[in-house]
Amino acid sequence: MKEEKIHLHDKTFKPYIRHERILDAIDGVARELNSDFHGCTDIPVVLCVLNGSIPFTGELLQRIDFPCQLVSIKLSSYQGTQSTGTVLNVMGLTSSVRGRRVIICEDIVDTGNTIVALKEMLLDKEGAAEVRICTLLLKPEVYNKPVKLDYVGMEIPNAFIVGFGLDYNELGRNIRDIYVIDE
Repeated sequence: MKEEKIHLHDKTFKPYIRHERILDAIDGVARELNSDFHGCTDIPVVLCVLNGSIPFTGELLQRIDFPCQLVSIKLSSYQGTQSTGTVLNVMGLTSSVRGRRVIICEDIVDTGNTIVALKEMLLDKEGAAEVRICTLLLKPEVYNKPVKLDYVGMEIPNAFIVGFGLDYNELGRNIRDIYVIDE
């Protein structure tokens, strides 16, 4: 990994997690999913939370060995580097999940507001039979919700990061590695 800093808008970021480490974490999540869903007779839904989870979901799908359907949804709770505390449904589900088992693929869980609201919506409003939560990254020091996270790629400290799908005001999603804000 180059030790070069990157600049996005008015912020500077320094290297934090190498691409190879990200892929190792995804391998681990895929092993757990493949074990849990091995031989399933239904077809679970893999729900990609747009836009940040696109790289994670894409890599994960290549490692899943059970039949699944890909569905997307777009939610928003961030403005700049701060969570607004309000979860907005920007784009609804691209397919029905009624009566289906759903695996939510999220890029990062910090406060948990988005993931908890999404799980409730899928179960109560959309009629999902079961919802499991899969995240590449977890910030355990700020996640204090009673909702269990079923699959976690890696835990990180509470710092603002970009890269591998994560953005700062829509920039940085295309960076292979993950960078942390350099203050």
